[in-house]
Amino acid sequence: MELTEKDVLHVANLAKLSFDESELHGFTETFEKIVHFVEQLEEVDTTGVAFTSNVVKDISVLREDKSVKGTDRERLMENVPEKEAGFVKVPAILEDGSEGA
Repeated sequence: MELTEKDVLHVANLAKLSFDESELHGFTETFEKIVHFVEQLEEVDTTGVAFTSNVVKDISVLREDKSVKGTDRERLMENVPEKEAGFVKVPAILEDGSEGA
């Protein structure tokens, strides 16, 4: 399949990409090489080859969900520079200095 610069500009537009006119020829050559490589892969006979979406045998290893006692709140608050009503107090991050949600 031969690609034109118009094809590359169309794909770039779909992907919300922009580049200089001077780069267009290089991108066209590179994109054409990629498409050519994919066409070569399509010629490979994969009859009898099992579909794989992940080559790792253990796809998702989960641990048992157990609750554990956390660190004592008072001990955690020992190194907090500023606290209020049992919570860590931090500076406002909104531009007008108001508190968030």
